[in-house]
Amino acid sequence: MLLLKLSAQDLLTLNARRRMVPHLAARWRHFRGAEASVSERSAWAESLVSLANDLVAAGRGNVEMIVECAATIDESNHPGDSRLIDVVLVGRHPEESRPSVQLVELKRWSMVTRVERATAELVHVPGMGEKKHPALQLREYYRAFTGERGPFGKVDFACGGFAYLHNATDESVRPLIDVDAPTGAYARVYTGDRRDQLLSDLRKNFAEDGAASEAERMLQLMGLRNTPLLDAMIRSRGEDTVFTLRGDQKAVADQVLETAAKVLPDPERPALVPNERRVIFLVTGGAGTGKSAIGLQIKAELEAQGRTVKYASGSRAFNGALQQHVGYGDREFRESFTYFSNYVTPPDPPLDVLICDEAHRLRDRSTNRFWKPEDWGTGPQVDELLAASRLTVFFLDEGQSVRPNEVGTVALIEDAAMRHDALLVPSNLREQFRCGGSDAYIRWVQAVLGVSGEPVEQWRPDGLMHIEVADTPEELEQIIRTEALAGASARMVAGYCWPWTKPLGKERRLEPDVRIGEWHRPWNADSDSYCEGGQVPPAKTWSVEANGLGQIGCVYTAQGLEWDWCGVIMGEDMVRRGDKWVFRRGKDRKEEGSGIKRVDRPGSFDPKVKPGSVDDEEFARLVRHAYHVLMTRASRATVLYSTDAETRAYLKKLVGEVEIHDLRPTWANLPPEARKPHLPRPRKGAGGRGKRKRKQSQAKGPDLLLF
Repeated sequence: MLLLKLSAQDLLTLNARRRMVPHLAARWRHFRGAEASVSERSAWAESLVSLANDLVAAGRGNVEMIVECAATIDESNHPGDSRLIDVVLVGRHPEESRPSVQLVELKRWSMVTRVERATAELVHVPGMGEKKHPALQLREYYRAFTGERGPFGKVDFACGGFAYLHNATDESVRPLIDVDAPTGAYARVYTGDRRDQLLSDLRKNFAEDGAASEAERMLQLMGLRNTPLLDAMIRSRGEDTVFTLRGDQKAVADQVLETAAKVLPDPERPALVPNERRVIFLVTGGAGTGKSAIGLQIKAELEAQGRTVKYASGSRAFNGALQQHVGYGDREFRESFTYFSNYVTPPDPPLDVLICDEAHRLRDRSTNRFWKPEDWGTGPQVDELLAASRLTVFFLDEGQSVRPNEVGTVALIEDAAMRHDALLVPSNLREQFRCGGSDAYIRWVQAVLGVSGEPVEQWRPDGLMHIEVADTPEELEQIIRTEALAGASARMVAGYCWPWTKPLGKERRLEPDVRIGEWHRPWNADSDSYCEGGQVPPAKTWSVEANGLGQIGCVYTAQGLEWDWCGVIMGEDMVRRGDKWVFRRGKDRKEEGSGIKRVDRPGSFDPKVKPGSVDDEEFARLVRHAYHVLMTRASRATVLYSTDAETRAYLKKLVGEVEIHDLRPTWANLPPEARKPHLPRPRKGAGGRGKRKRKQSQAKGPDLLLF
């Protein structure tokens, strides 16, 4: 975890706008479960700003300041856990061309006295009592940070640490700097008298440039920057173990694998638990908590053991992207990804494991407009899934339910487990790694949309996620196209606020249904095949093919996916009036001559939420959830635009000023380490996957971070 990542000069700009301390306090409250103390806030306002000023004075304003940072990649975020480094300074060494890191303890002590005559390791601070020498804290951080589990444990880098006491003089804190004080690379102490020495040492430890690149590397090593799911799967070709899970994610995966070894039959030894007993894992967590990463990881490992495994989802967009973009030309791989409705008739023999992703999209019954009614399911869909395998894993986020017929809830699965006399193993994932690892952004979106019920506050930049509000749809598209053409992954999405025309004529032309003034663009193709002479991709691969950039996606084609940049168009199904949101249903009319439907009354045109199917309260809930999904698809930047002027003004007020030096994460502004172009799908027939033994799969390929 971390509270803030900014260069020294950008931190000072943020502070000048009186947004630094409120941001840090909000992040602290979330992670620590309590309000930041007056002392903590004062340290941020005084010592943090003073240190940033010293960096700028030393000509090192580019050095990245990572505030309140966990020492190891497995660090706990539980309330009361004190193992946080006040500041980690990250830059590039001026002579050795490698990362340079300084761990800093901020101390506003102006006087200390010795407690024991024989040692300076314990001192007395007026008003605070006995305290350890700060070097002892730094020693623990230094070992954790540079140890085997630390983010720089296996990286060649320069590391040191110091205590920063800008309020003190050498004489007033003599016990901290006497000859018997602790020593080591982490034990330096700088007082106000030693400012010149500090500035000199900062120049010796950090180069004038390169800090952004090294900070990006550090975030990747700490698991706070994720590899996009599809890219990781392409690199692995779907067969190797590529996901480095951490914390709760690893615990869940390990528990599933250990349970599978106990309850599933093995030709070499009998199961430890009788075959009759079914086991259900229910894993809940918000967007970006790593549910799909866990599912894909355990799928790969179980297949390597020779287990029969299927990966089911209720999302055509998610499954289609994996099947067509990752599994192109590999029939066996594609067929391992299925849909919830594929299990009306249970497989014989049952599968060993069925992984059900996005279980909030479970339906009452399995139906399909292309099936004969007699082929439809006759019982609850959840029962069909449980009958299909010995061990079932459900990944669920009730906050992403966006259709009225989506019934997947914790209660539904708990009831099903009781009916089947199955052992239910619940787990909850708290940390999220989408949206640049910015939990602050996720909470801000939920508060703005009214999903969480939390008070709405102005967005405070945290150096992890960027937000801006466009004045026009043309501006939004220009931003998204610019980033996509530069090398980033980017898409435009919108609320379902315009009619959606099926492809027209023999050429399967897309009608530009999304119309805002003179700006007209089509929805993504409502088709399973290519349109417009093969130039426009089908719905299931719109999100990953280059030619999908010119179309607009909706919640049903975006759910479960992510891009570096996402442009979100809010229509008039959700508009701000005074201090509340107003929800509207739209009405269409047929255009003279063509018969194509156009907007007559602005609002929602989603056929799944018609007045006859949901009441006003449920309609409002589903619209909120849909925008929550759309606004959490980006990993670096979200660009918002509302067709309603009052709503647009409200969003602009909440987002505030967006230009803070070069913080806008455009492709040009990103350090080279962060520029990872979206990978093309593999060539047809480019190597088989085959099920291999675990030792073989683990021996291949680089270790990638994905959450």
